[in-house]
Amino acid sequence: MELTPIQKEILTALINLYRERKLAIKGEDIAEVINRNPGTVRNQMQSLKALGLVEGVPGPKGGYKATGETYRALCLLEMEKETVVPIKRNDELIPNATAAEISFTTVRHPDLCNATVHVIGDIKKFDIGDIIMIGPTPVNKLVMRGEVIGRDDIQNSILFVIQEMVSLPKKPVKNYIKKQTITIPAIATIQEASRILVDNKIHGAPVKDKNAIVGIVTLTDIGKTLADGKTSLKIKDIMSKRIISVDAELPLYEVVKVFSKEKVGRLLVRSNGDIVGLISKTDILDKLAVYG
Repeated sequence: MELTPIQKEILTALINLYRERKLAIKGEDIAEVINRNPGTVRNQMQSLKALGLVEGVPGPKGGYKATGETYRALCLLEMEKETVVPIKRNDELIPNATAAEISFTTVRHPDLCNATVHVIGDIKKFDIGDIIMIGPTPVNKLVMRGEVIGRDDIQNSILFVIQEMVSLPKKPVKNYIKKQTITIPAIATIQEASRILVDNKIHGAPVKDKNAIVGIVTLTDIGKTLADGKTSLKIKDIMSKRIISVDAELPLYEVVKVFSKEKVGRLLVRSNGDIVGLISKTDILDKLAVYG
């Protein structure tokens, strides 16, 4: 269906206002949003009603509502249940807005990667030079951040240069841990622990006392101890006793949140209460590195 620019503006404003208020929208409210004369909006509404794109709601609380055809005319997918894809402007969340579609426009350019995001919601506060952040998306947990270089109010879209982009897998963390967990005895000497870490090419490992994990020790812990001249201490004396663990079924993107919240470099992974492995921030970076 071929719509005029003002018709697209009216329908976009109608959908955005309805998402925010969940009520029929008056023509005067639409006119204020798109900066048009209310009489012009009322005249256009007659044409849009004839096209089956809006329906009138009578009564004091009446106004206009979009139909299913409205979404198709604007190339939007109507959903009974949707997951909101957050949009931020200069680190501030845009209320009642969601990314409907993201298109890459310069994938073959050797230096630039531009994209267009089709938004359901108000975009009029975005200006050239603003920083936009989109995501995470529900399926691939894609997050994009970039600089705004254009805005199309008719299509309700924002054009931006992508500066950062990452997608965190939904697979459980158990898929990313080593099958065999290296542990260090609590009574091991610093020299013995250093040899275990170096031989296995790892930076840290859980500390085991009998059959229980009692802490975590790293090469950094060992180096600090040696620098202090305390060479006779056992690993149980220098290990970190703060043990943070996650369930083996927890998705990797949720594990990243735990790292950020707890401010640690390693997490133990448990399954049915038992320790089955260890994952570090470095392990996650290795998994996210597409190109070596």
